Amino acid sequence: MPHDTTAINKQRQDLSQHESVWLFGYGSLIYKVDFPYLERQPASIEGWSRRFWQGSHDHRGTPEQPGRVLTLIKTPGERCTGMAYRVSPDVFEHLDHREKNGYLRFFTPMTFTDGTQAEGLVYIATEDNAAFLGEADEADIAKHIADSVGPSGKNTEYLLKLSDGLAELGVTDPHVEAIRRHLEPMLQDEP
Repeated sequence: MPHDTTAINKQRQDLSQHESVWLFGYGSLIYKVDFPYLERQPASIEGWSRRFWQGSHDHRGTPEQPGRVLTLIKTPGERCTGMAYRVSPDVFEHLDHREKNGYLRFFTPMTFTDGTQAEGLVYIATEDNAAFLGEADEADIAKHIADSVGPSGKNTEYLLKLSDGLAELGVTDPHVEAIRRHLEPMLQDEP
């Protein structure tokens, strides 16, 4: 699969028949909301875990030195909590471009904090995309993040804002927090 998945996503789902669509955000969509939305609620999806296993050639890194950003990995029994946004279908023009670096849209059931459910779209970078970096030790991921910067800024900013955004939701993600613990001493060494 190519790095740029914009055209693939447009073909995956015809959203033109929908008045609105739910979108599930588990990474930067939690803290960087650069799109209009009709409604926003915390939500979770079952059977998935956040992992910093996706390369970022266009936002938090470069083609020569990709940063590390989140994707979801199937994990039976796990629950991934994030933020759901009800958006108009035209917002996906922007989101498909924003999430173009290897991410595909999938429909998934979401559960809101009040127990109600809805079907929503989620962007997932699967193992077969050209930017997938794969599993690594959390200390190595922290070092990689500390050394990466791209057009959207430092990769460290992505991790720290995500960690803070999850804390605001009352979520402690062990993977994210382990990387943050390894990363923070490296940030103290910066001038």
